[in-house]
Amino acid sequence: MKSYSMRSLKFFLSTSCFVFIIFSYACMNSKVPHSAVLYPQQFDKQGHRGSRGLMPENTIPAMLKAIDLGVTSLEMDVCFSKDGQIFLSHEPFFNHEITTKPNGDSIDIKQEKGFNMYQMEYAEIVKYDVGLRVNPRFPEQKKTPAVKPLLTDVFDAVVAYCKKHQKSIPAFNIETKTQVATDDLYHPQPSVFVTKLMDLIKGKQMESKVIIQSFDTRTLQYLHEKYPSIQTALLIEGNHKNTFAIQLKELGFLPSIYSPAFQLVTPLLVKQCHDAGMKIIPWTVNNLSTIQALKKMGVDGIISDYPNLFN
Repeated sequence: MKSYSMRSLKFFLSTSCFVFIIFSYACMNSKVPHSAVLYPQQFDKQGHRGSRGLMPENTIPAMLKAIDLGVTSLEMDVCFSKDGQIFLSHEPFFNHEITTKPNGDSIDIKQEKGFNMYQMEYAEIVKYDVGLRVNPRFPEQKKTPAVKPLLTDVFDAVVAYCKKHQKSIPAFNIETKTQVATDDLYHPQPSVFVTKLMDLIKGKQMESKVIIQSFDTRTLQYLHEKYPSIQTALLIEGNHKNTFAIQLKELGFLPSIYSPAFQLVTPLLVKQCHDAGMKIIPWTVNNLSTIQALKKMGVDGIISDYPNLFN
């Protein structure tokens, strides 16, 4: 057995005890059955923004490509239009790297945040193309006409495609794009965002197929309070200033999934997540050797721009 210094051992014990306390409190006070937070045995292969390395991100073609490659979950981001439509987009504005204006022009990086889609009707948003201008950071991405699709259309397209090709319908890992600094400027307040998103999900009867993920603990806290049966994922930046235990304390409950930047993953972190009954699914892993190393550590899934690497 590997030896530990006394200082390391004390840190491990104190952290483990803290997480156990949080876990026990959550189980006693949560409306969710204990089994809901236990991680399944199947390794979760998640296509980031569908399959961003291969197809235009957060588009229906990207989702269908990921399905063809055998993903078990489709990762995506959602934003709101001025008229309250929920559509797929990583930014709430038109990204200069991937956008073509209706007149065929590009968008300058200094202007992009002025193309605020929360201040635009969805009918105007779909006039902009996001597939013909290949993302320069992903040269393997296929050039193809594409628009930012409604979440309802994504659900319908995926279900129809899977039925047609006799494939299992994957899970939908949906990120809420909110932050305190841009409330009511680029997106609704968390309570409004979550309520409208859940109304759509319930209307499509997709509750059992969705995971709601966020860096913004406010959306997860509201979701957990109002919709406790929905799976949640806490996203963690690579430069997060707080420890694992403090992150969970600030959240106030145990999410279904702990989803850190992959550089943060260690065997100890994997053990801590599993001891608490959470999955650990890191993002965004784009080379095979790192995927293999993380799988060896025991992670429960991986989010990748290149779902072809899972094969």
